Amino acid sequence: MSWFDLLSADTLIFAVLCGVLGLLVGSFLNVVIHRLPKMMAREWTEQCAALRDEEAPAASPYNLVVPRSACPACGHAIGALENIPLLSYAWLRGKCAGCGISISPRYPLVELVTGVLSALAAWHFGFGWAAVGALLFIWALVALSFIDFDTQLLPDNITLTLLWLGLLFNLTGVYVPLADAVVGAVLGYLILWSVYWLFKLVTGKEGMGYGDFKLLAAIGAWLGWKILPVVILLSSVIGALVGIGLIVLARRGRSVPIPFGPYLAGAGLVALFWGERILQAYLGSI
Repeated sequence: MSWFDLLSADTLIFAVLCGVLGLLVGSFLNVVIHRLPKMMAREWTEQCAALRDEEAPAASPYNLVVPRSACPACGHAIGALENIPLLSYAWLRGKCAGCGISISPRYPLVELVTGVLSALAAWHFGFGWAAVGALLFIWALVALSFIDFDTQLLPDNITLTLLWLGLLFNLTGVYVPLADAVVGAVLGYLILWSVYWLFKLVTGKEGMGYGDFKLLAAIGAWLGWKILPVVILLSSVIGALVGIGLIVLARRGRSVPIPFGPYLAGAGLVALFWGERILQAYLGSI
């Protein structure tokens, strides 16, 4: 029996392997979450310098590969044994091997969330292209959620790539017919674009960023236009509850902006796994 036959026949083995792969990808996503915004800032600095006909400040190479990951406090280079998802954090007791400073628990959290969601996708869809697409969808949403939470940015490098990948996967109707995916992408963008301008005309303020439009467009490209009301409703309810909680419990000022991307991403994940069931239940109740 070949590996393909084994993975097709045994969903549990496939889910376990995808869960392990998710842990490894989660470790890489920590790098993406930390470095991509810094890379974008460098690019903006270079573009501004070019517009002023000036030379950009000299800087050492900085991307997702270079320089090697190191402790920001002491510069201790992180070795292979210190970079094993979840296990290294437990073995080091959450501290740097060089200086003993505490390591943020968010690193293993990203790994754990990515691993669990990856295993769930494999179990839910089974061996095939639907599972492959679900993994890519999940990994992108995890990265976008944490980047938006940190910086209130949703990088085009990820959102637009995610959008085009959704359309490509639906060329053969992996999730929805191509027509539904195209309409979903268009409506996803236009719905939040319209909300943005309506809010701005009424209040004179910007209620969300353009990255949110692109993220909802990407979700529509993957899951189709019919699921968009479910995504918008879920993200709005979750966002409202979290926002109220932050204001009441954490005494966060109402003027402090709250990123909407993580709630859109969370709603998109719910829709990926259970959106059709939610939609059918709603349609059956009216």
